[in-house]
Amino acid sequence: MKLAVIGNGIMGACAAAWLQREGHHVTFIDPLGPAEATSFGNAGSLSPSACLPVGMPGMWKKVPSWLLDPLGPLAVRWWYAPVVAPWLVRFLRASDRAEVVRIATALRHLLEPIFDCYEPLLQRAGAMGLMRRSGCLYVYSGEEAARQWAWGMKLRRSLGVHMRDVAEDELVSLEPDLKGRFRFGILAPENGSTLDPAAFTRAIFEQCVKDGAAVVRKRVTGFDMAGGTVRAVQLDDGTRHETDGVVLAGGAWSAKLANQLGPAIPLETQRGYHVTVESNNLALTHTVMAVEHNLMVNPMRMGLRLAGTVEFAGLKAAPDWRRADSLLARGQEMFPHLDTSRTTRWMGHRPCLPDSLPVIGRAPRAENAWFAFGHGHVGMCGAASTGREVANLVAGRMPQIDLSPFSPTRFRRAA
Repeated sequence: MKLAVIGNGIMGACAAAWLQREGHHVTFIDPLGPAEATSFGNAGSLSPSACLPVGMPGMWKKVPSWLLDPLGPLAVRWWYAPVVAPWLVRFLRASDRAEVVRIATALRHLLEPIFDCYEPLLQRAGAMGLMRRSGCLYVYSGEEAARQWAWGMKLRRSLGVHMRDVAEDELVSLEPDLKGRFRFGILAPENGSTLDPAAFTRAIFEQCVKDGAAVVRKRVTGFDMAGGTVRAVQLDDGTRHETDGVVLAGGAWSAKLANQLGPAIPLETQRGYHVTVESNNLALTHTVMAVEHNLMVNPMRMGLRLAGTVEFAGLKAAPDWRRADSLLARGQEMFPHLDTSRTTRWMGHRPCLPDSLPVIGRAPRAENAWFAFGHGHVGMCGAASTGREVANLVAGRMPQIDLSPFSPTRFRRAA
């Protein structure tokens, strides 16, 4: 089949790579180059343990105080509050214990095969060196602090995530730069990360092009439909691209197109920020999640990346660079000896659904269109397994994981 893949990020690249393995001809359609949006600046985690949703039990108690702090872990621009309010209500509804267990179970199934699904793509691209499996350390000021998050860690373990407690002496032995600030940790040894998310994405994308994928630098505005199938995609220059099928993997920009192919999907952008400390003088070997700081710290080849927080302000508002600066301040609190003489800042759009689950499945109104977007905080983690499942769906095969929790119609059922 000749398939149009809408999106040049990690999701589109992985879907295209898996489809090419099935013999399909792929055309990427995106006004941007590969990894020029969200896939450029994410935290780079490749974590089978990242199966907990964003909304956790009891979070509703913290939301009011967070919203009063413009630099807190959750911020809403005042003028955007009426727009995002219905989404936030759904988000809080999805945070009760039974829902969190259901969501975490589905995410665990999606994320467990991360490395099995990435390895054939990276081997083909000659880019295995961009992936490492050095583990992730969740760190705390002490065991008492860690007990606040014990329920979520217990849930991870119950779903088969290998995690072990790390006392202070071993923690300092594993990561000497943590000495003095953290006295307890939990190691997820099966986790990994990428040394460079943008290069990682581009390697898979560029191998797709070497293997025959075409590239169209245009924005898709709609679809030509006939008899319940997509016959062509409409482009922003007034032209059309004929196709045998479509994979929508446009990240935070997917909603308008998805709504033409099915019931409305409540996709939001959680605007995330990062700071990369290019002058990094630390010797970290693990990805570090400072849970109390809500900060992911990942040593990359271009420097130490500090990422975290959520902001709601839509797709068009200018960045609030104070949020990036606050990440750097937290990093300096964690590592007082960190050399911050050279840094860069970035803001990007995480495509998020209120239940923290992506949309993966056939479009309800088109038998030859498939959705693969909305992965939120686990886009890099879930892209390869999502690509594999998209290839299974296109081929008419039974998926290798249960895709029913990711159904494009689940929000219609919940309405």
